[in-house]
Amino acid sequence: MFSDSNANPDEQQLKFDTDDLYRVEVFTDQKSGSIRRMTPVDGQGEPDSGRPVRYIGEASAVTPAGALPLSFELEGDSLAEAATGFAKGAEQALAETIEELKRMHREQQSSIMVPGQGAGPMGGNSGGFPPGGGSPFKR
Repeated sequence: MFSDSNANPDEQQLKFDTDDLYRVEVFTDQKSGSIRRMTPVDGQGEPDSGRPVRYIGEASAVTPAGALPLSFELEGDSLAEAATGFAKGAEQALAETIEELKRMHREQQSSIMVPGQGAGPMGGNSGGFPPGGGSPFKR
């Protein structure tokens, strides 16, 4: 998105890539989700036959925390072929998303500090109070 990720932040500029443009059309069945057909175009908006048309499926999975948006590439040379693979693509995207959420949860759990497990200055109790949870200010 930005022109040079190694450049000084003051020198970075947002650059719209006119060599990678697409015309986007959205198709929906109003139940399962939608399919975006991304037709490559040149800088003048004319079809670019040198690049393939892409199909992107979009769906939502309902979770206890709310709707979870899913986006996934669909195989096919036509809208009909892409639509045929929609259910399988959505299921695969959901499975991959669940695995990613589980991985993130495991990482978060492993980074939680449990009293007595740290290497703080007071023998693992980094909170500054004596072990046992008592406050030195109580009488």
